[in-house]
Amino acid sequence: MLEQVLEKYPDQVKLIFLSFPLSNHRFSKKAAIAAFAAKKQGKFWEYHNRLFKNVDSLNEQKFLQIARELNLDIERFKKDMNDLKIVARINQDIRLGAYLGIRATPTVLINGTVSRARTLEALQDDVEKELARARKNSAVKGEKKG
Repeated sequence: MLEQVLEKYPDQVKLIFLSFPLSNHRFSKKAAIAAFAAKKQGKFWEYHNRLFKNVDSLNEQKFLQIARELNLDIERFKKDMNDLKIVARINQDIRLGAYLGIRATPTVLINGTVSRARTLEALQDDVEKELARARKNSAVKGEKKG
């Protein structure tokens, strides 16, 4: 769904991804770390998507299985799973998500406001409304200057 919005508004919409592992899922933080370890080998989105497809069967073995399926360098992947920079990044994302009031994943924010859209059409409507608001605000600021 997000891919279609990004394609429709390539110059107006930017995707910023934050990790927000939920505390009620035993392996969620480890899954976030694994996705960022995969990112170091250029396979973040592929790994991320497989995590969500296997959300009910996540464990240490599943993380390695997905890495093997994606032909990652397993020794490098294991090393990166212990990278403190990755853990710090995820902890920073968790703090920011809590500050923004995020309580579930995935959550879509449009200029800091949570979108409740669950369909492509509803999300595009939210984006259109925000773009219109931004154009209006820009026009008002421009009038004050001139």
